[in-house]
Amino acid sequence: MKRTIGIFLLIFLLGCNAISSSESVDKQTIEKARESVESYFRHNYEDVEVMTFSEDTSDPMEGLMINGTVNGAEFSASVDSETFKVKSVGETEGFPDLKEECRDTVCDYE
Repeated sequence: MKRTIGIFLLIFLLGCNAISSSESVDKQTIEKARESVESYFRHNYEDVEVMTFSEDTSDPMEGLMINGTVNGAEFSASVDSETFKVKSVGETEGFPDLKEECRDTVCDYE
């Protein structure tokens, strides 16, 4: 019984921490992160035509998770909240291909 209560309290505290960390991200920080993600995609991927952003959430690793679509294919990009560099990208089927020159190393972006 004590173990069950302890697990419940742990989950509750972790949930509260996640909520408070996502609320601490201001609109200016989110906008800078979005600009960085857009620049990253335009410099590293072929034929990026239409990009839209959806909900932004805090990353458990104290960064930002920027979500959206490129040419209709969904993505999630983890962004460092201090340097605004893209740390990792998750893409769905139909996402544009990487440019040939950007396959081995990330091409420069602002």
